[in-house]
Amino acid sequence: MKKYRRKDSRSSQILIIGIAVLAAILVVGIIIACFNKQKNTDKPGDTQIDIEKITETTEAQTQVEEEKELFAPKESDATAAIGDELESTYAIVVDEQDGKVVAQKNAHERMYPASMTKVMTVLVAAEQAEQSALADIDKNASEADKKEAVNNKLNELVTITKEATDYSYVHDCSTTGFLDGEQVPLRDVFNGTILPSGGESAYQLAVYTAGSMEAFVDMMNQKAADLGISETTHFANPVGIYDDNNYSTAYDMAIIMQAAMSDEICKEVLSNHTYSTAVTEQHPESLNISNLFLRRIEDHMTSGTVIGAKTGFVNQSGNCAVSYEEAASGKTYICVTAGATSGWHCIYNHVDLYNAYAK
Repeated sequence: MKKYRRKDSRSSQILIIGIAVLAAILVVGIIIACFNKQKNTDKPGDTQIDIEKITETTEAQTQVEEEKELFAPKESDATAAIGDELESTYAIVVDEQDGKVVAQKNAHERMYPASMTKVMTVLVAAEQAEQSALADIDKNASEADKKEAVNNKLNELVTITKEATDYSYVHDCSTTGFLDGEQVPLRDVFNGTILPSGGESAYQLAVYTAGSMEAFVDMMNQKAADLGISETTHFANPVGIYDDNNYSTAYDMAIIMQAAMSDEICKEVLSNHTYSTAVTEQHPESLNISNLFLRRIEDHMTSGTVIGAKTGFVNQSGNCAVSYEEAASGKTYICVTAGATSGWHCIYNHVDLYNAYAK
């Protein structure tokens, strides 16, 4: 009987130990399963939180950087008040380097920009063309490759449509001279928009860029918002035809000009004194076009050089212009005037303002 009991006792002990081990294994398994479940549940959440934080931080930094980069020249006690000795009703001179308004006259009052509108037109079109050209280029591509891609884009042929020529004719616009059905390089359309202030060129540039004039005008107004001037500037067309909803200020036009002169395509177009378009079937000897403001003002400057410019005229704005000058000191200035009684008076106003305030 004793022998039997010992065996039974050992069996019980073995059984208890086995159960304990099994229980321990089960507990450990449950703990591991819970840990893995928690890990799988929490980690993505933690990662998501981190990503959100990073995204929020990046967006905040981008916003700060954009605000820092926003060109918004400041007035001060040193800003000169331009009086009635200047014929133009609206005027401003901006020191680009220092970001200061050097002199002004009704610079924040609403006025109609007429064909100065086309500075925004070429700016929006140029940025879209550059984005399109670089879309398929490796981000690590050399500057030479990027430049070639943009150059190829500017060589793309654009067909001048009847809608463009009719629009120009109906609204009595200045013209480049392009004809219905003529195929010309994109760069010719850019130059045709600025140098002779071609209405058909501006219209075609808008449609080529956005698919319709209406869509392009939306882009223009979005760019105004990006530049921080949407409360005081609004566009209704890319040509500068008078419209109650096509308005700006001398101050805002200076900001637009600064942005345009910071873009390679725009700077080149706004700086061209003369330009010859490509030979086409309609124009086998090409078209020779000029920026008359640049050609005329250079003989009247006593110091400094006016590098780029765009003029405008509608009855509601008088003769107006925006120009960009490099002073003898090497500093750059932007001048905007509107309300002169003739094109020559507008030029003389710019000469007087640069000579007086661009040091």
